[in-house]
Amino acid sequence: MADWTQLSDSELLRAFREEAGKEKAFSELIRRYQERLYWHIRRMVIHHEDTNDILQNVFIKVWRALGEFREESNFYTWLYRIGTNETLTWMEQQKRRSSITISDDEEGNGMGNRLKSEQGYDANKIEWKLQQAIQTLPEKQRLVFNLRYYDEMPYEKMSEVLGTTEGALKASYHHAVKKIEAFLKDH
Repeated sequence: MADWTQLSDSELLRAFREEAGKEKAFSELIRRYQERLYWHIRRMVIHHEDTNDILQNVFIKVWRALGEFREESNFYTWLYRIGTNETLTWMEQQKRRSSITISDDEEGNGMGNRLKSEQGYDANKIEWKLQQAIQTLPEKQRLVFNLRYYDEMPYEKMSEVLGTTEGALKASYHHAVKKIEAFLKDH
């Protein structure tokens, strides 16, 4: 196997299951999906360092479980599911670490403050205003919005990743868009 970049995900998965190709196949899978997964996680947690920590945990889990991956869904969907679950777990841990129980509104403000502390933040730029609006959304709506808007993930794939019906996802996305539009009009 001379050019690993030309192999399909299925071929790479087969190579991973053979000891001789394990590391090269895994490296190629990571190279293919690392950037998209990084930005998927980053839009949820904001900070680069937190994103890298979560991403590292995702790839450790993928390495450990890849040999048993049954290919009932495509690799990309499976990887996003692991990334999403790891991100949600991290966010829950952050909430629990806080000694004060906070409401969704306060949580949104907390994420907004994290956004404002991010290097390069400029409240006058439209992309930062959009990020502020997204951070005010409830966690599930934020996740659905990011998957649909940024990753352009079809509802069918989102349903596999999130384990939610397509109808519920469409409703969440619709509500998220309306809330974002309202935020942008007010700000």
